Amino acid sequence: MNFKDLHSQEDPFLMANVWDVASAKIAKSLNFKAIGTSSGAIATMLGYGDGEEISFHELKYIVERIVKCVDLPLSVDIESGYGSGVEEIIAIISELSELGIVGINIEDSKVRNGQRSLTDSLYFSKMLKAIASRFNSDGKNIFINVRTDTFLLSMENAAEETVLRAKQYQKAGADGLFVPCIENKADVEKITKATDLPLNVMCMPDLPDFHILKSLGVKRISMGNFVFNKMTDELRNTLEEIRSNQNFKSLF
Repeated sequence: MNFKDLHSQEDPFLMANVWDVASAKIAKSLNFKAIGTSSGAIATMLGYGDGEEISFHELKYIVERIVKCVDLPLSVDIESGYGSGVEEIIAIISELSELGIVGINIEDSKVRNGQRSLTDSLYFSKMLKAIASRFNSDGKNIFINVRTDTFLLSMENAAEETVLRAKQYQKAGADGLFVPCIENKADVEKITKATDLPLNVMCMPDLPDFHILKSLGVKRISMGNFVFNKMTDELRNTLEEIRSNQNFKSLF
């Protein structure tokens, strides 16, 4: 089954989010069908904040290592594109495509001076149309998953704004819609009923169970940086046990 087909199954497609070769290999060993990078986890791992503080050169190196070491379809989170204009963003996606990735996440918000704000939806749609047209004409078959940050930024009438943007992005050539921080069942259902784009939701404390998400029409479930955060918490606990107990028994 190819990557795009994973988004049209009856059951939602669960994607493992990874940050290095080791995490990707674990996902492979557990028979995940595909993996996606977590920009937040990669940034933290390298000592950066989220929001394109990491350079594209550094991101590309990690992507290249994952692709070379793990035989799973890989989607890459490129945040808002790592470029100042559409041609630069297209060039960046092309470089990743040449490595063998199958999809991208691109978001309709941008971090400036430490503050994240939404991009104008019409401007973003125009840029998205240019990206989709280029890769469709080139036959590179890159799955464009568009992240809209309406809920992440706690907008008033977030569901209504998401529906508006979903319609614009679908018309512009998006393949999927990612809505991080959505949790309410009524909001999820409203969006799935308003667009034909497969809806991707993300790990959140009050996100419904997967069988409920299935009944609401969700097609993709991702983990964000929360698995990475949990792992680093466990590492902290383990190191504290070693220091407190003055032995390594907690490791074995």
